[in-house]
Parts: sequence; C-alpha cells; structure tokens
Amino acid sequence: MRRRRTLLIVGGLVLVVVAAVAWIGVRAFLAKGELEAAVPLAQTVREQVVADDPGAAGKTARELAAHARSAAGLTSDPIWRAAEIVPWVGPNLTAVRELAGATEDVAVGAITPLVNLAGSLRPELFKPVDGAVPVEPIVDAQADVRKADDALEDAAERVRTIDEGPLISQVRGAVDQLRPVLTETADTVDAARRAIDLMPAMLGADGPRTYLVMFQNPAEPRASGGNPGALALIGTDGGRITLLQQASTADFPRFPEPVLPLASDTAGIYGNITGRWLQNVTLTPRFQESAQLASEMWLERFGTRVDGVLSIDPVALGYLLDATGPIALATGDELTSANAAALLLNEVYVRYPVGPDQDAFFAAASGAVFERIASGTFDPTKLIGALAQAGSERRVLIWNANASEQTLLDGTTLTDLLPTAAQAPNAFGVYINDATGSKMGYYLDVQTAVGSAQCDSDGKLLGLRLTLTNTAPADAATTLNDYITGQGQYGVPKGSFRFRVIVYAPPGSMPGGVERDGAVLPSQLATDGEFPITQFAIELAPGESTTVDLGVTAYEASGAPEVVATPKVHLSETQQASINCEFALQ
Repeated sequence: MRRRRTLLIVGGLVLVVVAAVAWIGVRAFLAKGELEAAVPLAQTVREQVVADDPGAAGKTARELAAHARSAAGLTSDPIWRAAEIVPWVGPNLTAVRELAGATEDVAVGAITPLVNLAGSLRPELFKPVDGAVPVEPIVDAQADVRKADDALEDAAERVRTIDEGPLISQVRGAVDQLRPVLTETADTVDAARRAIDLMPAMLGADGPRTYLVMFQNPAEPRASGGNPGALALIGTDGGRITLLQQASTADFPRFPEPVLPLASDTAGIYGNITGRWLQNVTLTPRFQESAQLASEMWLERFGTRVDGVLSIDPVALGYLLDATGPIALATGDELTSANAAALLLNEVYVRYPVGPDQDAFFAAASGAVFERIASGTFDPTKLIGALAQAGSERRVLIWNANASEQTLLDGTTLTDLLPTAAQAPNAFGVYINDATGSKMGYYLDVQTAVGSAQCDSDGKLLGLRLTLTNTAPADAATTLNDYITGQGQYGVPKGSFRFRVIVYAPPGSMPGGVERDGAVLPSQLATDGEFPITQFAIELAPGESTTVDLGVTAYEASGAPEVVATPKVHLSETQQASINCEFALQ
C-alpha cells in the first residue's frame, strides 16, 4: 500500500514536471514567434518615419507593441518564473524573459512616442523663418523624447546585465545581437533628449542670450583645436539669431596676469600664458576652462558678459557648406564644402600676408555662412548631419555659463577634448600645441595606431604609435611666405615645424617609455586631474616623417584601446597595431 502511494506521488510529480515543461515549451515557442514577428516591424517603422508617413508608422508601431506585449506576457507567468531557479535551464529562461521585456520597453515606451513625434519634428520645421527658428515644436517634443529616452535606457540596462556565461548559444546569440543595437539607439536618443532640452534656452525662448563663437584654426594647432584667431558675438531671442559683433585676437591685449585663476595642473603644464593671451586659451584640452577664460577676456575687452561660448573650425564650416551650398564672397571667391578648409587655412595666408587683411577675409567668410543659415537657405537634413559629424570629431564644442544647462552636455563629445567617462579606461588623449609661431600645422599629417598586450595579471599594456609627417614641399623655406613658416622665429628653420605632443593616459595607469624611431625620446611626466600625461617635443623638416611609440600599463582597461585627438585638418582613422610586452619598454 505504501509502495503504491509512493508510486502515485512520484507519478504525480512527474506529470507536474512534464506538464510544466510542456507549458514552458509551448509558451517559449509562441514567444519566439511573437519576437520574430516584431523584429521586421521595427525596421518597417523606421522606413515609414524616414519616408514621412506618420500614419503608416503609427499603425505599424501599434502592431509591433502588440507582438512585444504578447512575448513579454508569455515569458513572465508564475510557472516560467518558478522554472528560472532550475540549474542550467533557469538562466536561459531568465535571459529570454529579459529580452522579451526589453523589446516591450522599446516598442511601447520608446517607439510609440517617437512615432507620435514623426510628423511634428521633421527637420524642415527647424529652418529659420524670417531669421527665427520656431521654438514651440521643440518644447512640445520634450515630454515624448524624455519618455522614449527613459524607456530605451531601461531596456539597454536590462540587456546589459544579462550574464552570458551559462547561456546556450541560441540565447547568447540573441543577447549579442540586441545589446549593441539597444546601446547605440539609447545613446542616439539620449543625445536628442539633451539637444531638445537645451535648444530652447540657448535660442532665447526664456529671454535674450549672447554667445561668443570662437573659430579655432588647426593650421596653428592647440590641444582643443587651434588658435582661436577669429571670434563673433551672436545674440538669440525667441528663436531669432543675430550676428552682433566680430573680432580677432589682434583686438585683445596681452593681459599682465591670468584673467581668472588657473587650475594648478593647467598652470603647471601649459603655463600662465593660457590665461593671458586669447590665442593661448586653447592650449589645454579642457575646453570648459578655455571657454571661461575667453568669456572673461571678452568681458574685460568689450564689457559684455556672455551666456556661453561655442567653438567651431573651418573644417566643420566645410561640412555646413554641404548643407547650404556654395556661397559667393565679396572677394569674388566661391566658398564650397570642397575648398573651405584649404581656402581658410592655407590659401588666405598666401593671398593676404598681412594680419588685418586675413582678419577681414575670415570675417567676411564666417559672416556669409551665418547669413545663409540664418536665412533658412539650407537643407535641414544635411545640416543636422553636418553638425553631428563635426560634433563626433570634436570640431564643435559648447560651454554654458548656466551650470544646470551645461550638465545636460556631461558625458558627450561636445564639452571638451578629453576622453569621455566611458572612453577613459581604454583611451589615449593625443594633443598637439604649435611651438613654431606659424601656420605649418596645415602640413602636419598624424597617423595613429593602438594595441594591447596582457603582460601580467594586474594590468594590461596599452601601446600608442604616432607617425608624424611634415608634408610641406622640400623648398618650403623659399616658396611659403613668412606668415606661414613663422619667419624662423623661436629658432625653428623656415619650413620646419616644431610642436609639442601631450599624451593623456587612462586614469590610474602607469606611464612606460617613449621611443622615437627606436631610440629613447626625452619626455616629461605630469598629471592633469585624474590623467597621467607624457609630453615631448618634435621638430620635422619639410618632407620628414618620424614614428613615436609610447606604452602605459592600465589597470582598469576592459576594451579595445582607442584615441581621442586634437581635430586636425586631415583626419585619419586609428589603426589597430600588434604589440608585445617589449613595446616602448624603458
């Protein structure tokens, strides 16, 4: 009798387990079908939004949300959740539930509100009308964009925290496929949220604003980009943007003392000239400090306290010209996306060897571009793309005097030239400061390569290789004028280019050695905040090329090494190099 009862109990348990397995299996199969139906709909929504068909996009978004809700419901009932504690099987069920939940977060919380905005936030709605950008659509969009951003960040975090170790290949593959897509999309919408939250205030929605615009010149490189030789004061009020004043560094005195107290690291590394000469405020890659110094200098010189400082360079102006089309200048020149960098960074010095004439040309060119954009005569989609490209290359930088507004830009590439918090553990910052007093930076070509090697259990060796070339012609000393070559001042022969390289290593890392063409290169060590730095001088004759290797031991590196660098006239992608544990070892 007891044996029969035991058999019945065991049999009952087996039936329960079999039923539970069948239940989970059926629901997993159904959830798989719902997710597979949802994936192509997400692409369809995107295509319909791009095609400016908000009605169709809304219908598709509702279908997508229904599939996503169903998948999430199928993977979150009590039996499914109870089975998640079972060894081996459980982690896979948990991962599937999190994937389904993340898909629901995106479909319901992000795609639906963004589709609702598709009709009201078309790029052409932001074109100035009679000189004013419509601010109301931007303000109206803020709530939906914030909702979408929160949903995407929640979804990305859910997938980021999935432990892939115990997962079977099919589930791991799904995680690997969804994780980067969610992260990239979340970053994109986060950037849109920051822009939409910040733009109305900067456009003067709450009252008049004034901004100082610095045009950095990479032909005379500085860590943050270049000598800010040309400047403009713009005003905003209710979306209307007005060019109020233009100036150059020639309009500013050499201040006897720094106009603001310098950070001790800035003073120690770059000297107090950073705060005394306007053309030197960008010696540091910390643009927030550069901007505050420039703002104070403008106040002392012209009596206007600005609400912020913007920075852009002629290469970025070239990107904007792709959106505006060619612009005729009073000089008879036609400024285009193809010739802007060469004309503004080199040819102008050949044509006008006297400073005031150069300043007048820069003022005319920048004023013409401003007028074209303020008039609304441009392709808005191309303009947004141009600004995005310039921002990603650190050619557009922003500082707001209002601390709460500046906080909206924290963690982006728009605040300074330092690696972002996400980049810092694996990144080198490579910055160049001219030491020739010339415009020879136009001819400097910089190629970068990075690699890593695991040499001990505590840290990882990160290696940086710089290939530096002076591309000036062999007869530069006689064919280039004194304004370009620097007239041989500071002991630099005409046509040669002397500059300092400052390399910022990952926080907490240990600097190693520096070699130039296989020989030890004298260098100086210092720290700038949390960054260990190594700096050294290089001088290159026309046509000369050299290779510099630098290694550091990083203790928090977890990804592939990368480079954040002074934006140069000509950009090149960082290459991956194969290094060993003897790389730049001293």
